[in-house]
Amino acid sequence: MSAGLQQGINQQQLDTFIDHLWLEDGLSKNTLDSYRNDLTAFAIWCEQHEKVNLDQVTNAHIQQYLAVKFPQSKARSISRLIASLRRFYRYALRENLIKVDPTLQIESPKLPRSLPKSLNESEVEDLLNAPDIHQPIGLRDRAMLELLYASGLRVSELVGIQVNEVSTQDGVVRVTGKGSKTRLVPMGEDAADWIVQYLKIARPELLQKRLSDALFVTNRAEAMTRQAFWYLIKRYALQAGITKHISPHVLRHAFATHLLNHGADLRVVQMLLGHSDISTTQIYTHVARERLKQLHSVHHPRG
Repeated sequence: MSAGLQQGINQQQLDTFIDHLWLEDGLSKNTLDSYRNDLTAFAIWCEQHEKVNLDQVTNAHIQQYLAVKFPQSKARSISRLIASLRRFYRYALRENLIKVDPTLQIESPKLPRSLPKSLNESEVEDLLNAPDIHQPIGLRDRAMLELLYASGLRVSELVGIQVNEVSTQDGVVRVTGKGSKTRLVPMGEDAADWIVQYLKIARPELLQKRLSDALFVTNRAEAMTRQAFWYLIKRYALQAGITKHISPHVLRHAFATHLLNHGADLRVVQMLLGHSDISTTQIYTHVARERLKQLHSVHHPRG
């Protein structure tokens, strides 16, 4: 990276952004490398051709860069580039690194929508059964996995839950999502039962009379972090013999997919996931449609 980048948004902040993507979405190394390469190439172009740093970029600069890249690139590469810029500048805006998002009104090329990665119901069962519930940490992890699958929470929402935000009697949890919006999410009887066991047995053992407001704690009496839980879910997937790429986000996809497969209304799924726009949830209609096609081909005499 050239020296000019150090005067504005610097390499360390780009690294922090990549770490944020990894922790929040559980993206693969190849995808993270693509984000890093797109942003690095754009930063160098801005410095060499426009004499601006990343925090000085305007919509016009991005349009000019895209005009250069379009003839050289496939639509999918351009779409990924725009996604990289959009994600980065939204992050920069939230972190107060910039005052205006320069990617507003930048349109991506139309591409066929890809289906979210998910797990089938048998794989979810294997994953949920992986922790050793006879150990305090295993019981905690089982409760976390059960709650994540039962409620479709984002990993940041899961680790941010406080003890007073859970009602096992009513079977609901209050979570704080994107934009600091709070919502009540049902967790179902199974998840509520596991949380009751965790609160009664495992949490006191982990805390050892120390105090914490966090629902899910480590044996150091600290709140569970996104990074630590990401490692846990990868380890349990390996233990369960699941070879698919997996992250906490994949379990969120499984929650939505399985709800729709069992007849849930899309608006209900939108509300449970905390999506502000129904268009974000509509990707799951494609998942459900694929499932219907499979069922038809297997069970219908003319399939």
